[in-house]
Amino acid sequence: MTALPPPPAKKLGLVIDLDTCVGCHACATSCKEWNAGGILGPLVDEQPYGKEPSGVWFNRVHSYELAPEEADPAQGREGQPAMTLHFPRSCLHCDTPACVTVCPTGASYKRAEDGIVLVDQDKCIGCKLCSWACPYGAREYSEVDGVMKKCTLCVDRIYNENLAPEDRVPACVQACPTRARHFGDLGDPESEVSRLVAEREGVALMPELGYAPVNRYLPPRPRRGGNGRDDGDADSTPTSGIAHSLQRWLGRALRR
Repeated sequence: MTALPPPPAKKLGLVIDLDTCVGCHACATSCKEWNAGGILGPLVDEQPYGKEPSGVWFNRVHSYELAPEEADPAQGREGQPAMTLHFPRSCLHCDTPACVTVCPTGASYKRAEDGIVLVDQDKCIGCKLCSWACPYGAREYSEVDGVMKKCTLCVDRIYNENLAPEDRVPACVQACPTRARHFGDLGDPESEVSRLVAEREGVALMPELGYAPVNRYLPPRPRRGGNGRDDGDADSTPTSGIAHSLQRWLGRALRR
C-alpha cells in the first residue's frame, strides 16, 4: 500500500461559498475544458448526444431542496424558510486520504510540497480501490482509458509561469461568475482563504471520519424568516447554528 508523506505545511485547497453559489455549472464546464488537455486528459465523454450520456467530470454540482426549519427558542434559533442549496463536489485533497493508502501500485499519491492529491496514470491499474475508499465520491473512473482520474487543483495551471499571476488559479475558480470559489493555502492561518473560513465558520465534510479534508464550505447566511425580520440580524440565528446544521445535513446527503 502507498505511504503518506509527512503533513505538509502548505495545504492548497478550495473554499466554496454555498451562500453565493447559484448552481450555474460554470465551474464544472471550465474544469472539463481545461483538463481535457491537461495532465490527466483527455476527459472523455461516451455517447454525449445519446439517451444515456456518461463521462468523466472532476467537478460536479448537485442541487438540493432544503426543507424549512422550525424555530427552536431553547437554542435561540429562529426558523429558516425553505431554500435551494447548490453543492459543488470535487476532491477535497485530504490530509490523510484513504484513497492514497489503499492504492496497491502507488498511483494515487499526495504531494509533500503542497498537499495536492494526484493520480499517476502510468501506474494506475484501474482496480477502483481508491474510489471505494473515498467517502466523498470524488474519484472518476474512465471506462475508455481504464484508469482513475480526479481533480488536480489544476496543478499544471497554478504553477505555470507562462500565465499571468492572476490566471494561476484553478479553472473553476477563475470561471465562477459569483466568486463563490476561492483558492489558496489553508495551511497558512494568515492567508486570505484561512481568514475567510474563520470569519464565516467554514466547515469540513464529515470530519468525524478522520481523513481531514482540506477544502472548506462556507455555510449559507441566515435567510429572512416569515416574521418579516432579517435573520441575519445580530439578535437572530447565529452563524454557528447554520454551520452546525449544514455539516449534519451534508453528512447525511453524502452517505446516501
